[in-house]
Amino acid sequence: MEQQRILDLLGEMSLDEKINQLFQGCGSFYTEGSVATGPASEQGFSEKTILEAGSVLSVAGAETIRKIQKHHMENHPHHIPLVFMADIINGYKTIFPIPLAQGAAFNPSVAYTGAEVAAKEASTAGIHVTFSPMVDLVRDARWGRVMESTGEDPYLNSVYAKALVEGYQGDDPKKPGKLGACVKHFAGYGAPTGGRDYNNVELSERTLRDDYLPAYDAAVKAGALLVMTSFNTLNRIPSTANKWLMRDILREEMGFEGAVISDWAAIEEIKNHGLCEDKKGAAKLAMEAGTDIDMMTTCYCNYLKELIESGEISERLLDEAVLKVLELKNKLGLFENPYKDADEAAEKTIMLCAEHREKAKEAAKETFVLLENSGILPLKKEEKVAFIGPFTEEKSIIGAWSIFGEEKDVVSIKEGVDHYGANAIFAKGCDSIDPGKEMIGMGPRYACRRTKKEADAMIEEAVEVALKTDKVVLCIGEHMAQTGEAASRGDITIPKQQKKLLRAVARVNKNIVVVLFNGRPLDIRKIKELAKAILVVWMPGSEGGNAIAEVLYGETSPSGRLPMCFPYSVGQVPVFYSEFHTGRKLDYSNLDNKFQSRYLDIPNKPLYAFGYGLSYTQFAYSEVRLSNNLMEKGDELTASVTVRNTGKQKGAEVVQLYIKDDCGSVARPVRELKGFKKIWLEPGEDKEVSFKITEEMLKFHDINMDYKAEAGSFTVYIGCDSDTDNQATFNFI
Repeated sequence: MEQQRILDLLGEMSLDEKINQLFQGCGSFYTEGSVATGPASEQGFSEKTILEAGSVLSVAGAETIRKIQKHHMENHPHHIPLVFMADIINGYKTIFPIPLAQGAAFNPSVAYTGAEVAAKEASTAGIHVTFSPMVDLVRDARWGRVMESTGEDPYLNSVYAKALVEGYQGDDPKKPGKLGACVKHFAGYGAPTGGRDYNNVELSERTLRDDYLPAYDAAVKAGALLVMTSFNTLNRIPSTANKWLMRDILREEMGFEGAVISDWAAIEEIKNHGLCEDKKGAAKLAMEAGTDIDMMTTCYCNYLKELIESGEISERLLDEAVLKVLELKNKLGLFENPYKDADEAAEKTIMLCAEHREKAKEAAKETFVLLENSGILPLKKEEKVAFIGPFTEEKSIIGAWSIFGEEKDVVSIKEGVDHYGANAIFAKGCDSIDPGKEMIGMGPRYACRRTKKEADAMIEEAVEVALKTDKVVLCIGEHMAQTGEAASRGDITIPKQQKKLLRAVARVNKNIVVVLFNGRPLDIRKIKELAKAILVVWMPGSEGGNAIAEVLYGETSPSGRLPMCFPYSVGQVPVFYSEFHTGRKLDYSNLDNKFQSRYLDIPNKPLYAFGYGLSYTQFAYSEVRLSNNLMEKGDELTASVTVRNTGKQKGAEVVQLYIKDDCGSVARPVRELKGFKKIWLEPGEDKEVSFKITEEMLKFHDINMDYKAEAGSFTVYIGCDSDTDNQATFNFI
C-alpha cells in the first residue's frame, strides 16, 4: 500500500478505531468463545476493543489464525488486518540452543540460521512478528533471563543482534518465510538490582551508552521493525514512561522509525512504580513517552479518549502512534496479503523436517563448552560407559521460552547415545528437581513427589551401575524451569539431590565426565573437584541428545567459548571480564596486604573467564604482530597472529581480539572484546589470523560525554580467552 493511502486510511478512522488499533490482546480472547462474556470481559476489555484491536499475541496455527483474521477483517469498520505476534525465541517447533548457548558458539551464523529456520516455521503457522531478539547485556548470573541473552559483552551482543534480525527478516520481512523482529527490552533490563527480575536498574549514563545501548542500536540499524520497552526503571523512571529514553535516544539518536510496544501490562505498571495514581495517568505518561502499542491492559483503550477530549494530550500523539502500527502492517504486506504465509498443508511438512533438525544439531554442537578434560574425553565407541543422572532421559532441555516446542519431539541423551550405537548402560540416579520440591508457580508438572527414601534408593541403584564400568558420564544441572523469566536464584548451584548423586558416584568411580545442563553460569566448584571432564551443553534444543553423543564420542571437537564468566561463587556476581582498575587493584604477589580491592574469603577472579573453552586438541599462538606502532585519526592498522594446531585432532579455535585504552579522561575497562574469528585447523596446520583496528573501535564517551577516540597508548591482546597476556602496543595520535 502506498504511504498516501495509509495516511488517508488514518484520516478516515474514528477516534475509537484509532485508539483500539493500539491495543494488543491475548490469543485466548479470540479462541475461547464470545469476548463479551469471556476472559476479555472479565479483565475490562469491551467487545468493541477486541473487534477493532490492532494485534494479537501468543496464538499460532495456520487454521486458527486464518479463521481469526477472516472474522476480524469482516467485522472491522475499515477491514484492517491484525498482526499476530509471539515469543519465538530459539525456535518454533524445531528448537535450537538457547540464546546464551548461541552466544557461546562465537559464530553469529549459528544465530542467523536458527532465526531463519524459526521464521520459516512460525510464519507458516501464521505468525507475523517475533518478540526477539533479546539483546539485554547480562552480567549477573542470578537473573533467570540471562538464558535469553547472548552474554556479558557489548560487542558480542551487537554482532548477534544484527545476525538475529537479519535471520528473521531477511532483506524484506513481507517476503515468504520471514518474520518481523522486535528487539527487547529497551533499555538496561539485564542489570536488575540484586539479579531479581523486574527490579530497579541503576546505571550511569556513560555505562548505559558504552555498554548497554550498542546491541539495541545494532538491532535497530539492522532494520528491526519493533522495539519492546523494558519492565525496569532507569534513572528511576519506568522505561514505558521514559520520554528521554524512547524519544531522544531511540527515535532521535538511533533513528528508529518503527513501532514501540510495551511488555506485558507494563503501561499499567507505571502506576505500580508510583509515577501516577491510576490507569488514566499511566496512559498519559506512556503516550507522551512514545509507547505505541499497549500489550494487555485497559489503559489506552479505556482512557485515551477521555484524555484527548479533555485536552490533556493531543490527538496528534495518538495519530503518530496509530500511523506506526499501520506502517508496521504495511511493511509486513498484510494489507495485500492479510494471511501472509499461513498454510495448513505446509505446516505438516516444514515443521521439524529433516533439514531443520540437522541444522539444529549442527548449531548445538558449536555451542558446547569444554571446561575441563584430563584426557578422559573423547569417549571410545567400544568402551562400556555408564550414563547416569536425571538428564540421561530428560526432554525438558529446550529452554524456558520454547513455548511452541514439544518435549515429545526432543532427542534425549539416551536416545542420542543409542542412535550413535555406543556401548552404554543407563541409570537415572535422581530427579532434576529435589524430592518433595516443586518449581514456584509452575504447577504439578514441575514437581518431584518422591519421598527421601525413594530418592536415596535411586542413588543406590545408580552407584551399582557406576561400579560396572570404567567411566561414568554424569548428566546433571538446572531444570529448565529454574531459568527464564521470573526465575531469579540466590543459590546458583545444582540441586541438592544431584550433588548427593555426584558424591555417591565419585566414591566408587573416579572417572567422571559431567555433562552440565544450565541456562546460566553456575557455581560448579564441587563439580570441578570431582569430575575429570566438564562439558557445558546449556539447554541444547530438539537435537540435544544427538549433538551431545557426537561430541562426547569425538565426531567433532568442542568449540564453544563462555559468553559469560562462570563465578567462583554467587558472592562475586555480577562478575565480568571488562571490569575497571581501582585505586587499590589486587596485587597477587602481595596477598598478605588486606587493604586492596578484594574478598577475604574468595578470589576476585571467576572460576572460568569470559571466552574460555577447551578443545580435544591444543593450539599455540605466535606473538602479536602490528602493521604499525602508530595510528593517526581516520587510519587503521592490522593486528595479526599465527595459530597452530599442535595436537592430534582437527579442532576449532576462537581467536579473540581485545583492546585496552591505557589512559583515558575517564576510567576505562581493563580490556574490551573488539573482534573474534573461529577457525578450523587440521593437526599440524597453522593459519594467520588478522584483525583490522579502526578509530571507531577506540571510541568511548569521554569526560564531556562526547563519543570519540582519545590520543594515547593502546594495548592489543590476541589469544584464546579474556585472560590472555599475548600483547602488543600502539599509539593513536
